Amino acid sequence: MTMSYSPISQLDKIAQSVFDTSRQPRTMPVDLIREGEHYMLNADLPGADPASIEVDVDGQLLTIRAHRSADTRENARWLVQERPSGTYQRQFTISDEVDIDKISATYDNGVLNLLIPISERAKPRKIKVESPSLVVQNES
Repeated sequence: MTMSYSPISQLDKIAQSVFDTSRQPRTMPVDLIREGEHYMLNADLPGADPASIEVDVDGQLLTIRAHRSADTRENARWLVQERPSGTYQRQFTISDEVDIDKISATYDNGVLNLLIPISERAKPRKIKVESPSLVVQNES
């Protein structure tokens, strides 16, 4: 395989090195939906080490962190290395309607799935309306 010199790609490499954000946590794309009595959050984390994934709740702040290690092959000459590595992080403010004790997480095929149930006290419900009993007096 031969690669030709491209001044545009060289400028791109220079720009990436000047604006290197590898020390800053990277963001991850997510989908968030409400479905019935729970929220479902799906976060893309391809190549993340499953042992590095952390999901924390502190008060009303939900934080997702993960790490993807760089490929460090020795005696290899990289021709293209575009896949980002480093720490990924995303934070969400959650409301009181979430039951934080019942949040569950799975990681499959590079996607972190959070099931976030709505608390019982926040679910819609019917309130029974009562009225005082009518006392009927017998006339004798």
